[in-house]
Amino acid sequence: MQPKSSKKRLFPTAHEDARAARLHVDTPQCTSPSYMLAFQDVDFLLRDELRPVRLQLELLKPELIMHELGIESTVVIYGSARIPDPETAEAELVSVRAAAKGKKEDPEVEKMLNRAQQNLEKSKFYEEARRLAALVSRNSPRDRLVVVTGGGPGIMEAANRGAYESGAQSIGLNIVLPFEQKPNDYITPELSFQFHYFAIRKMHFLLRAKSLVVFPGGFGTLDELFETLTLIQTGKIKPMPVLLFGRKFWQRIINFDALVDEGTISADDLEIFRYVESADEAWEVISQANDL
Repeated sequence: MQPKSSKKRLFPTAHEDARAARLHVDTPQCTSPSYMLAFQDVDFLLRDELRPVRLQLELLKPELIMHELGIESTVVIYGSARIPDPETAEAELVSVRAAAKGKKEDPEVEKMLNRAQQNLEKSKFYEEARRLAALVSRNSPRDRLVVVTGGGPGIMEAANRGAYESGAQSIGLNIVLPFEQKPNDYITPELSFQFHYFAIRKMHFLLRAKSLVVFPGGFGTLDELFETLTLIQTGKIKPMPVLLFGRKFWQRIINFDALVDEGTISADDLEIFRYVESADEAWEVISQANDL
């Protein structure tokens, strides 16, 4: 993406210099890696010593693109990559039940049955995330609030899907992982980003955030939730609605009251977040907080 400018430039652009650099004669001196323009030398940019530069580039690229595309405010939706849609969960349970016939005494089979049943029960969160993203997208005038997710499957896919099915754009902030990882099919292509650094990715989640909704999830979801709670608690960012979806799950996983009892947080810190049980309830909080 080339910068737009109506003013006549005195110096050549980087694009022009890059084209000119390809016109050199192929002598031993010109073909040496040391002769390559620094910003075109991938091996140079990937050196350990260039980590500060890569951090800056990773912060700057999505920032410039979202600014150019007019993205000013977002609703962040976090949640597990492992929560399937109801159709997939139902099909999985049927398949496991068929395979388990005559083997119900097998502990492994029983474990598979329990997990399939658990996935089906949790698939309700997929539908609620999808509905919430649709409510945000349909009721936010002129993309005033844009849905943003981690860009993967599960709850993230559900939220991007809800926006897509509403005819609205949505953002996906994907991360490079040791195993296969790709953006889900519902992210707006020009708003699909890939990150190497978790820290920079989390910063982009919050730079434009006006509300945060956290569905059940694992280590990654908990990491993202607690970073936000810490930033609000310490005054590093302004307060905004932080909605924990599904009180039963969250109160089983995290004993916030015990933290108060132990004196490691104050009772007032419990006011930073609240529980919600439905997409409609979450949207009511978000819309009121954003004067919609």
